[in-house]
Amino acid sequence: MNESSRIFLSVLIPVFNEELIVEECVKRLSAVAQKTGPYELVFINDGSGDRTLELLLNEKKKNPSIKILNFSRNFGHQAAITAGMEHAQGEIAVIIDADLQDPPEMIPEMIRKWKEGYDVVHGRRKRRMGETIFKTWTAAFFYRLLGKISNVSIPVDVGDFRLLSKRALQALIKLREHHRYLRGLVAWLGYKQTFVEYIRDERFAGETKFSLMKTIKFSIDGISSFSILPLRLSTFVGFFSSGFSFLYIFYALYAKFVLHDVVPGWTAVVIGVFFLGGVQLICLGIMGEYIGMLHEESKARPLYLISEIY
Repeated sequence: MNESSRIFLSVLIPVFNEELIVEECVKRLSAVAQKTGPYELVFINDGSGDRTLELLLNEKKKNPSIKILNFSRNFGHQAAITAGMEHAQGEIAVIIDADLQDPPEMIPEMIRKWKEGYDVVHGRRKRRMGETIFKTWTAAFFYRLLGKISNVSIPVDVGDFRLLSKRALQALIKLREHHRYLRGLVAWLGYKQTFVEYIRDERFAGETKFSLMKTIKFSIDGISSFSILPLRLSTFVGFFSSGFSFLYIFYALYAKFVLHDVVPGWTAVVIGVFFLGGVQLICLGIMGEYIGMLHEESKARPLYLISEIY
């Protein structure tokens, strides 16, 4: 490939059932990307069941800079981003969701930061439009909690909207864990990182694909991937409950042999059984999460399978 035809910018866009957004997404991304130099728009179709792939193929007929990776089934948002990174050919790569909540118009500002010598440029949200108070508050709480308990400094109020230099991208590709929390993995890389701030827009059309259960699972992956604090807490809780139980045994012996004030009953037994049983189940559940992750990693299955590349 000669110098004039080398791709400068790769924009990586995971899509899942986004037929209402495809055309506007291509329009806005193309308008921004073509001002930066030779570019490619890499759409990763994550097993969509609607007309997303059909519409992408129509757009590709009009724009040869579009590349489409079509998964054999739904492998998830983080796997889709990983596939895009592995097939990106640009000198720099920008990850952005197709819903247009993160404005493509911020990409030139990210490129300016990259030219200043930064390997990673995060998009940081100053405000989130069109989202419920519950989601806003829980997201803020989670990011700050994760920042406190993780073993790396994970930036707050950022999503997957970011620019990566070539060396940061290649380093990130080497990290192959299945339970992927890319926001943490990018922070783990180190390198020189900075931010551009923006106001996150409402979704252009359609509904979010991150249900409450998916969000909870994603949060658990983030915590378990970058902190062993839950395991330590389960140990502390175990010691506390054991100590409490021993104290209660001493009290029971004292009441029986000294006070002679023992009233037969079931209250203490029930409280003791439920307390200890609850603590044990919580601790087993926490350990189960980590063991489950080890089980998934030990299979060494590929992160995704591509059915077609257009």
